Amino acid sequence: MTATALASFAASRRRQAVIAVAGLTLLCLLLTIVAIGQGAFAIAPGRVAEILGTRLFGDAAELQGRDALVVLNIRLPRVLLGLLVGAALAVSGALMQGLFRNPLADPGLVGVSAGAGLAAAATIVLGDRLLAGMAMKLPFAALPFGAFCGGLISTLTLYLIATRQGRTSVATMLLAGVALGALAGALTGLLAFLSDDRQLRDLTFWSMGSLGGASWTKLFVIAPIVLPLLLAVPLLARGLNGLMLGEAEAYHLGIPVQRIKALAIVLVAISVGASVAAAGVIGFVGIVVPHLIRLAIGPDHRLLLPLSALGGATLLVAADIVARMIVAPAELPIGIVTAALGAPFFLWLLLRRASTLDG
Repeated sequence: MTATALASFAASRRRQAVIAVAGLTLLCLLLTIVAIGQGAFAIAPGRVAEILGTRLFGDAAELQGRDALVVLNIRLPRVLLGLLVGAALAVSGALMQGLFRNPLADPGLVGVSAGAGLAAAATIVLGDRLLAGMAMKLPFAALPFGAFCGGLISTLTLYLIATRQGRTSVATMLLAGVALGALAGALTGLLAFLSDDRQLRDLTFWSMGSLGGASWTKLFVIAPIVLPLLLAVPLLARGLNGLMLGEAEAYHLGIPVQRIKALAIVLVAISVGASVAAAGVIGFVGIVVPHLIRLAIGPDHRLLLPLSALGGATLLVAADIVARMIVAPAELPIGIVTAALGAPFFLWLLLRRASTLDG
């Protein structure tokens, strides 16, 4: 390519990035307002914006009545939790795809989410039984820690199985992920068999995913875990761009390959663990969002990672709106909605890749 063609291509990519950022930001804001007003007690978007504006810039003492109570104490923490979880899952998917150099990698598909869910289930069932004799209540902070440990163990196990002599086998990665997910599902089923009625309800929540249990307390526990990770993730962009060329080539470019891989594994484990602890197992966000962003603006992780966070937040809030509308006044588990949207996309992606290889 000539210098003029390269400059034109770079300018086109910048325009696409600006359009993507502006469009996703506007869509996310609009869906946030709609989601806060959506529910059995509907509140008009204009009224939602008025309440939020008064809370941020006006006299909070003026916020009286049922509308303000519902918006500030029930809907707002739910939507903010959805934004955090969606961003964490999408960025985790982008990190895994960069680490394994394959767009099919995803924390849910390769068993990381199942491992985190298993650890959370063990924390619920076994933790309650261990603390029962001491007349203590299981602290909520134990759930993110347990889910983090489960996600970390699953991610490390997957990487060790799929990597030989510095090379990662995609086929081995996917098959090992299926096996790890099946094993985690079997052990989670065993814990469900051993659980009492209350623990079984909690386990059902983890297995299908939901934002229904959101509260300011839960949000204040999860936010300090997820927000620093989302801010630190762009620091990996250069290393992941180098890994796209291969580990040997990235090493010769001066990229600390092993450090990048270790940091990516830890970040994925923390993000997925915190997300599972807060909202249960929610699949396909980590594969759909990064792939769509990659199609729109290219594979440069300097843009891919932050835009994946924005896109994941937008997608999960949209899925939560659908989950509350489709069977209103009841609520559909959000994991069902994301699976219904993501599974056809994943099949399309597989067929598209197969036709490309055959061609």
